[in-house]
Amino acid sequence: MNAFERYAPFIQDYIYSSGWEKLRAVQVAAADAIFNTEDNVLISASTASGKTEAAFFPVLTLLQEEQPRSVGAIYIAPLKALINDQFTRLTDLCAPAGIKVWRWHGDVGQSQKTRLLRNPSGILQITPESLEALLLHKHAMIPRLFQDLKFIIIDEVHSLLRADRGGQTLCLIERLSDISGAKPRRIGLSATIGNIEQAAAYLGSGSGRNTVIPRIAPQKTTWHLSMEHFYAMDVQAAEGKNVDAPEPLAPETDTAPDHADPAYGYMFSHTKGKKCLIFVNSREECEAVTTSLRQYCEWNHEPDRFLIHHGNLSAAFRETAEAVMKDEEQTLTTVTTATLELGIDIGKLERAFQLDAPFTVSSFLQRMGRTGRRGLPPEMWFVIREEEPEARAMLPSTIPWKLLQGIALIQLYAESHWVEPPKLDKLPFSLLYHQTMSTLAANGEMTPAQLAGRVLKLQPFHRITQEDYRILLRHLIHTDHIQRTERGGLIAGLQGERIINNFKFYAVFQDSEEFTVRSDSQEIGTIVQPPPPGEKIAIAGHVWVVDEVDYDRHIVYATMVKGKVPAYFGDCPGDIQTKILERMRDVLGEQTQYPYLMKNAAARLELARNAADHSKLMTEPLICLGGEMWTLFPWLGSYAFLAMERFLKVKCGKRLHLQGLSPSRPYFLTFKMKVSKQEFYQILLEEAEQAFDPMDLVYPDEIPLFEKYDEYVPAELVRKGFAYGILAVDEMLARIHNWTGYIG
Repeated sequence: MNAFERYAPFIQDYIYSSGWEKLRAVQVAAADAIFNTEDNVLISASTASGKTEAAFFPVLTLLQEEQPRSVGAIYIAPLKALINDQFTRLTDLCAPAGIKVWRWHGDVGQSQKTRLLRNPSGILQITPESLEALLLHKHAMIPRLFQDLKFIIIDEVHSLLRADRGGQTLCLIERLSDISGAKPRRIGLSATIGNIEQAAAYLGSGSGRNTVIPRIAPQKTTWHLSMEHFYAMDVQAAEGKNVDAPEPLAPETDTAPDHADPAYGYMFSHTKGKKCLIFVNSREECEAVTTSLRQYCEWNHEPDRFLIHHGNLSAAFRETAEAVMKDEEQTLTTVTTATLELGIDIGKLERAFQLDAPFTVSSFLQRMGRTGRRGLPPEMWFVIREEEPEARAMLPSTIPWKLLQGIALIQLYAESHWVEPPKLDKLPFSLLYHQTMSTLAANGEMTPAQLAGRVLKLQPFHRITQEDYRILLRHLIHTDHIQRTERGGLIAGLQGERIINNFKFYAVFQDSEEFTVRSDSQEIGTIVQPPPPGEKIAIAGHVWVVDEVDYDRHIVYATMVKGKVPAYFGDCPGDIQTKILERMRDVLGEQTQYPYLMKNAAARLELARNAADHSKLMTEPLICLGGEMWTLFPWLGSYAFLAMERFLKVKCGKRLHLQGLSPSRPYFLTFKMKVSKQEFYQILLEEAEQAFDPMDLVYPDEIPLFEKYDEYVPAELVRKGFAYGILAVDEMLARIHNWTGYIG
């Protein structure tokens, strides 16, 4: 099939006017799958490979050839910014064919939404949360809006595979199909999927269709990678040493002030005159880095050249940063969290920095993929920062964990193209509560059997038993989230309506109780736990003094001042896979010289390898720190590590005479015990070989609230969800059985 000739004339004109000389491989392969099958399609290709056009060109062609009587295609994206970015591009593409493009999210005016409701047509771009609100509040209009829906396109589908938000999206698609009577084909787009067959099965579940994966020959790409290490002081790891590695790159146009933090100064010097992104792993760090870099500009008597972008900033601040970065004439740098990780087109970026290591290979690839567009190779500079270990520091503190993690992420993909697989085996009781309440609110009174029939058939709940659901419903009736009517039906109760009627109900991801920060008429963003008046806060890369806190309306009034204070937006833990920890161990034990390590990073790795060699860390995981103090290096991912921690306390604690267990998740545990090394391994193996219920690892009276709506779920189900859906017990037990060689 000649894909170009099959496209509608207005698509062909667009390709001509854009100056394209040929279609990309992903576009040809996707066209074949969409035009010549009735299957779902999962399109997986590298960033900036043309996936969006690969999906939309054939979809738009088919919509023009057979114009639907309602919205013809839904485009679901995880970020409003991604929708806004695609909206302009799609509108220009579709205008010649008269295909209307609509967007629906919290920042879109009501008048635009009303026009769609009056004249449903074309393509609807929407977030999962707005689709939830649409199904809840416009339930009776769904058949008219989507009766002839042909396609649902899910962008950045990998971002929805490991959390409740992905399960919610799948529930919404199934519910929408049932209500509208349409059977749309699903098209998933992603650059970073670990197990593509598993993801394809998940994408198609409940659709009654097969899912095709177009096979695309991987493109050879040259990466420009570097990784440098800095102590947060003047003396660096390579100083005075003969290290066979490149020297730190010299500043290109200017230098940071003499007193600058070495890591921040390095980024400051190498962003001048270039358009760059600096990725960090938390909003607190984002604020701290931006504030410092802006101070360096001030000390150097040069204009501020740094922008900031994270989820707690107001839409105005975020959109300003996005607009400035799209301007090809600007050479500014934006400090950002994962909010600019996904596919927003921000123009010709020359360089991305990563402060410390991200938690996943997927994040590394997405962040590096922000560069390498417009014909340039992807370019990322890792900047690893740590406090220098004291001379008498114990072994775990002498290991540069973030350096090892960064190397492991790169090597896993470079060596075998490994990316984190989807996590689809949870017991999502929090999501079950949410979808139960949403279904009940949208449909009105339902019998228990009708409600169970609607909810439990949704794919994310395939592991939920009828008995579990009865326990949930009885609890919700008891707590007045659900009310039983005189006829025996179920409706939302007073407590349930209070939850449902709050706009925050639409989202299933955890959000902190936030206060809006205002300065005069300007909204700056949101913070958690506001300080009293007179104290200072950090947000938007500046410092503000609090003038007043309105606790009833959750508003903080503030005035900008000079200075620097730490920011706090709530905890943000990372989930690291076991494969990454195992590769970190191998990095520590092998003698490979990685070509992207700069001189300080290479020297720091050599120091760590020497420490590991002298301590025998590479020959066994349990090391004596002196006397009865020990440290254990399980080399397990976050949830298997958590299972190990609890196994030691609950199952082995008495026999080991365990005291003072202190975890540094997921890297090591330190503790005191009164048995020998050999007895330690023997006891662990004996306990591991005795069958036990994962529920045993949940502490007495513990209710481990992990997800947003866990607090409304009965304690016994929360405990069960944690034991069977969070704790990676099998992975932990397999590791213990691998330690049998240390016995005897």
